Amino acid sequence: MLFMRRLQGVPKIEKIAAFEVIEPGILTTIQDAGRFGFSQFGVPPSGALDPFSFRVANLLANNQGNEACLETTLAGLKLKALNESVIAITGGNLLTTLNGEPLELWRTHLLIESDVIAFKKVRSGCRAYLSVSGGFIVPVVMGSRSTYLSGRFGGLEGRPLRKGDILYRLDSPSPLNRLGLRFPEEWIPIFEKEINIRMIPGPQDHHFTEEGFQTFCSSAYEVSPQCDRMGIRLNGPRIERRVDVGESIISEGFLSGAIQVPGDGKPIIILTELVTGGYTKIATIISTDLTKVAQLKPGDRVRFKPISIEEAHQLLKEQEDRLQGFGNPLN
Repeated sequence: MLFMRRLQGVPKIEKIAAFEVIEPGILTTIQDAGRFGFSQFGVPPSGALDPFSFRVANLLANNQGNEACLETTLAGLKLKALNESVIAITGGNLLTTLNGEPLELWRTHLLIESDVIAFKKVRSGCRAYLSVSGGFIVPVVMGSRSTYLSGRFGGLEGRPLRKGDILYRLDSPSPLNRLGLRFPEEWIPIFEKEINIRMIPGPQDHHFTEEGFQTFCSSAYEVSPQCDRMGIRLNGPRIERRVDVGESIISEGFLSGAIQVPGDGKPIIILTELVTGGYTKIATIISTDLTKVAQLKPGDRVRFKPISIEEAHQLLKEQEDRLQGFGNPLN
């Protein structure tokens, strides 16, 4: 009886059909900011790999920061609008079209019934984020709507989108006053084929020789085909480990952006769908550069640059000030 009374006290969410999936693309999932507080149960955060693009997409669509968006990878996604909606698309440039005509990214658009959005091919980056006013409505699992692919829960039945899926949004008036709103061009990240990524050394950088650490900081590493939402394997010069330490440590928790070095000496960037690991971590990528990491694809090249924690904090503050300054006048 107590359980039933609690259920009766939960407000019902009114939703409306927003899109039909004509083609699901290579990999398209529903993601929000992530699922936190469950690592002790082996449940990773999941969530949008590119948190900056995700947040801007929501701001443009007049959403709170954690409304669920679509994260689509590389190409192939094709959607038909089933109702009027205000949307925004951010992230990588996947040659997005509306009814066959190029669609401008990082700004809001109005869709009407039967409009068709398609993501044709990669021009830069590899992941794009589509937000809709009100957010995509799927069940909340452990405090999040994010899809956890390995665990097969969250999002839409814990899986990527399929042809014929119907996607729902919150049934609320479209914010027509947002139409044409653009994110400032000077704040839009540029996703190039060779990038510099800033990182904080540690927590096990002392497990490597001085020469090994210099190799890590001075070399270009190429993204291998072994990359997904769990991590990115890099090819390049071997990072030399000290002879008096082992290849492994006692397993400990991960942060997204941790760079671990297994026995072959080739770095692996950890992303959002791993919880623990037992390889030494030479460095951790700063949070403001995770947007660049999320947009890496096979064949791209990265170089790592060490910076101080104080510099990282300042870069984060500058980013948050920009986002807050952009969002506040719109509310």
